[in-house]
Amino acid sequence: MSHGQVWRTHRQYAATAARWSAEHWRKEAERRRALRAERKPLVRDARRALATARAIDPEGVTPIRHRAERELRTAKRRVPDPLWLFAAKTSATLGAAGYVWLPQVPTRVWVWSAVALVAAGTALTVWIAVRERDTTGLKPTAEESALLKRLQPQHWKEHAEQRGLAGTLTGRPRLTEAGIVCAVRLDGTWTAIKLRAAEDHIRNLLGARTSLRVQIKAGKQGGWAELTLRTRSAADGDDLTWTPDRRSLGVDTVTGEQVTVPLGERLLIAGRSGAGKSVASRPLLYDASEGDTNALVIIDLKRVEGRLWDHRARVASTPREVVDVVDELETEMLERLSILPKGQDTWTPTADRPRITVVVDEGAEVMTAADKVPCETETADGKTRTVNRSALPGLESLARMGRAACIDLWWMTQKPTIGDGIPKQIAPQIGVSICLAVRTPAEARVVLGEDAQAKGWNADELPVPGVALIRNGKRKPDPVKVRYMDKAVVIALPDRTPWSRSVAPTVEAAGAPTLTLVKTTTAPDAPAPDSALARVLKAIETADEPIRQKDLVTITGLSKSAVSKAVKDLTTDGMAVRSLDGRLTATRGDESAAA
Repeated sequence: MSHGQVWRTHRQYAATAARWSAEHWRKEAERRRALRAERKPLVRDARRALATARAIDPEGVTPIRHRAERELRTAKRRVPDPLWLFAAKTSATLGAAGYVWLPQVPTRVWVWSAVALVAAGTALTVWIAVRERDTTGLKPTAEESALLKRLQPQHWKEHAEQRGLAGTLTGRPRLTEAGIVCAVRLDGTWTAIKLRAAEDHIRNLLGARTSLRVQIKAGKQGGWAELTLRTRSAADGDDLTWTPDRRSLGVDTVTGEQVTVPLGERLLIAGRSGAGKSVASRPLLYDASEGDTNALVIIDLKRVEGRLWDHRARVASTPREVVDVVDELETEMLERLSILPKGQDTWTPTADRPRITVVVDEGAEVMTAADKVPCETETADGKTRTVNRSALPGLESLARMGRAACIDLWWMTQKPTIGDGIPKQIAPQIGVSICLAVRTPAEARVVLGEDAQAKGWNADELPVPGVALIRNGKRKPDPVKVRYMDKAVVIALPDRTPWSRSVAPTVEAAGAPTLTLVKTTTAPDAPAPDSALARVLKAIETADEPIRQKDLVTITGLSKSAVSKAVKDLTTDGMAVRSLDGRLTATRGDESAAA
């Protein structure tokens, strides 16, 4: 290598070292400025506390003054010097020490001091390189770099007052897989809720785009809030297409974990039109219809989503079909509860009597169209009459008592308000709430709880479509990107026999006599299907042994007075008899004869 090449190489190394040193000097200076801006208010607070303590105890005879003095000294020590002052102090100290000490140092000590100095310099260089290395592998985008710069305490302090945020101060912002997270210190006039109401001021101070999602919640300590800018998602880059190998509901955008909802829960799935309720529910419907011990029933008066599943689920798409299937489900529930072994809390699903998941797609339509359905019923004398039947009482019974019988109700609606889209008797029974984008904070509170806004469950701020909040008592308010299950995938799923209580008739042997049940004309008329009388009679009929009157209260969900009146009418009309021990047995069919 020639002397020119050596010179150029050394010059290049020197330039690189100079740039590296300048860059680290700049970073260290910025770090110290940020720490000073963050911690100097703490010194002011400590001084005020000391002044208050001195006013309370001017002679210093109580611990309160000494404690305030210690806290002030600690707060001062935590405020670093500016880098130029730190360098000046270091240089002055080294110069004074060298002037006094170095002339007296022997040659051997000079040599070992030089070796130690080189080793210390090397170790310091390695430590700085390791400390400054980005171990997360995250590189800020141009937008994130601008936001990180404006979130620095110095910038925030200079512009907070003119943006209506005086009394707040940011900490050191961090770039995470879910976006930018920054702590905000609040003085006595601010709270996390008040800061959330000032979101527009924060957005203006940062120059953030309107579509950028901003989350503000209470910090881990009092007097602090946590500001999160969702510039990125932990689900970015994941394939959200549903497959049998990827059967989760979706991916948590903050932690990146797979989110699942197990069977056996009563669900509420809500979201405004176009938010993606049907798509979000498809992975759940697949799980509910898969396996020998699972069965799916879909009530869909819109006749769109249910049509996709009619080859593997029982689908009711007209008001009359809804009334009939709910009546079957209620009868099945009462029968399971009546034969549930003593001491067993829940029904054990089998292939003959599986777990049944009842999905109501668009509850507001069911509440309107399936409330009063004209149905013809046959009386005991062979005549027919028209009565209005409703599916709502049966659905309410399923919500209240179906869990023990392994019959779970899932309620879906785009009108998440009590009385309009969710019945008052069903809303309190919901165990898990899945909320996609809704129109107003009031709707979010109905679905996710009254404390939704205070704890960050802001479903009215979710993007559309395909992002949901899931509240089950364990999860944090982290958005979930739901998986996409295409309609063609649903149609291509293997067929399954839909659930039904009806049993196919057996083929009689040739010439074998047949029995025909004939109703007598003297029997009383059948009660209205939705009346308390009918529900009590059904519970007595489905019991496999005489039943006590107090057990009817539990099974039917009716009040004691309503059950007592119904039992009195049934025994008076001869439709039920009471034994000596007070138990009740149905007599319907006892007067039938074999022809």
